Amino acid sequence: MSTCAPGQACDTSPALQAPEQRGIFTPRRALYGAIIAGVLLGLGVILTHLGVPWAGSVGRVCVWVSLGVGMVYGGKAALEALGEKSFDIDVLMAVGAGLAAYIGHAEEGALLLFLFTLSGALEDLAMQRTSREISALHKLMPTEALVWRDGAWVQAAAGELVAGDKVKIRPGERVPADARLDTGETALDQSAITGESMPRSVKPGDELFAGTINVDEPVEATVLRPVRESSLQRIMDLVTTAREQREPVQRFIDRVNQPYAIGVMVISAVVAMVWWQALGRPFTDSLYVAITLLIVASPCALVIATPTATLAAIARAARGGVLFKGGQTIERLARTRCVCFDKTGTLTHGRPTLYEVHPVAWSDGKELLAIAAALEADSTHPIAVAIREAAEQRGVSPASVDKLNHVVARGIQGQHQGAPVRLGSYSFTEPLIPVCFRNRVKEVLGKIQSRGHVAVVIARAATGDDTPDDPTDDASGEAAVLIMADSVRPGATELVRDLHSLGVKPVRMLTGDNALTAGRIGQGLGIDQVDAELLPDDKLRIVGEMKRTYGNVAFIGDGVNDAPALAAADIALAIGTIGTAAALENADAVLLADDLATFPWAIRLARRARQTVAVNVTFALGIIVVMSASVLIASALHREIPLSIGVLAHEGGTVLVVLNSLRILGFSDKSRENTEISQHLGRMRVQKVASSSG
Repeated sequence: MSTCAPGQACDTSPALQAPEQRGIFTPRRALYGAIIAGVLLGLGVILTHLGVPWAGSVGRVCVWVSLGVGMVYGGKAALEALGEKSFDIDVLMAVGAGLAAYIGHAEEGALLLFLFTLSGALEDLAMQRTSREISALHKLMPTEALVWRDGAWVQAAAGELVAGDKVKIRPGERVPADARLDTGETALDQSAITGESMPRSVKPGDELFAGTINVDEPVEATVLRPVRESSLQRIMDLVTTAREQREPVQRFIDRVNQPYAIGVMVISAVVAMVWWQALGRPFTDSLYVAITLLIVASPCALVIATPTATLAAIARAARGGVLFKGGQTIERLARTRCVCFDKTGTLTHGRPTLYEVHPVAWSDGKELLAIAAALEADSTHPIAVAIREAAEQRGVSPASVDKLNHVVARGIQGQHQGAPVRLGSYSFTEPLIPVCFRNRVKEVLGKIQSRGHVAVVIARAATGDDTPDDPTDDASGEAAVLIMADSVRPGATELVRDLHSLGVKPVRMLTGDNALTAGRIGQGLGIDQVDAELLPDDKLRIVGEMKRTYGNVAFIGDGVNDAPALAAADIALAIGTIGTAAALENADAVLLADDLATFPWAIRLARRARQTVAVNVTFALGIIVVMSASVLIASALHREIPLSIGVLAHEGGTVLVVLNSLRILGFSDKSRENTEISQHLGRMRVQKVASSSG
């Protein structure tokens, strides 16, 4: 009942495409046509049973007109299939309806085509709905941009933007292309792409993604990539590709679809001949039984059982910020029994966060942080970024520091109010630390390092001592330790608990980081097993061992590193990578939101889809087997099942399969809702994990 547009790859599964039809053959007009055919059929049946001569004639005309309306749609689909040298369900239904009318059962033929057209229209409309869930991404792509050209801001088509163009994004407008923020600070709503409920704050230097909405202040940015190469375009391409990939069940059904349809036609013809010649039944009665068998044995519901559920799951996942790259991904994710996580960039953000300022000999903590922020004002080092962000979050403005000098591999120094200041390693800052506090600083550093944390020392001389490099200098001064750790991602604190509740165990961390840091993160998150200081080959070996021991293994990484392990795992996932091309291309599934709670939710959705497919296939096969056997047994006992009952069972089963699949679009996970409700508490626990001494 579907066709392929010229120049497009043809997908014979009606559930996987919503073909662009015109005129009276659009899904909505086909629905109207089915309704008209149904009304005419109902009117015809009523009039023919009134017992009035004129009413009977009018009723028969209504029945035949209903049959004709149904044949317009059913016959068109059958002719198109035959034109493509395909013998499928459309042909079976058209032949069945025509033969029913030929032997004097026009009412049953009209009923068949009415329900067949109705179910086909409902299937196409249902697929349009799931397609709308996916194609909504296309609507996120802006069509216009405010660009700086020839000394003025002008409106231009977003598709004309090239790397290096300057654009302005005003409040309420969408980012026209992937860009880097130059001027201003604002918040971006990217919920339609990643599923994140809270806007993302951005500042100069941050990357902005096409399709996200500016919800705060006007900003200016530099385009990084043309629209056709944007993150959003890659996502749309991936989702489009995903719709064409089939699960193993669907691939099998596709292979046997045409041979099965031909087999049904042949068996029905054999039944007609046996009933007529061997059993001595009248020809019309024998043909009636064969037509009924042909209809109930047709695999309509079976053919759409898998693709409707798969497409609905892909659509629901896309709306929730998860990209499934086809039915095979859904199948493998649903069967996940254990999981391995990379640490840096996956379980954690991959950059340090300043969570504690420990003054050893410093009277004013704000002054300390202000000096540190000033020393690191121009550095791009992750520690420098962490210090500046901490000062900004605490409302501390950088102090006035001059004579800055960066000492490679040791730290940075300068002068504050005429006094030397240093920030860096202990050996670098020691000359400025009062002698009586040096052991205390060493003690604090030892404890911090035993936790696997990162720490730097800041020190200031109390006087303008010009010879601070002398290690024997006993100049009095001030000192403090800045304690940092790689913070865990949102949802990480609930991750292991949620995975265990799904029967996914063990949850294992595979990282190249040092054992102390990995152990602290793993213990705080409740990871079942932590493997640290690994090389890529070690990760590959461990994944292979887990596959042999536990079965289906998922590996979650950043999509760029850990390539061997990602390739070896049964399913590879990347997280928080809307802007990472390698992750979008190499992973089997991509979790766009920066929230690990999305992963258990994705498993639950995949399992719901798999359950739905199982129910659909079982139901469809059950109808075929039970009704086919019933038709033959009842006829052998001279208790023929009416053709109308066979039609209702066949088409009703098809509609029920579609409706059951569409339930996936409304999938909501209470555990995920609870996670979202408790995210504030989760962030507090993240802070506690970061500062825990283990």
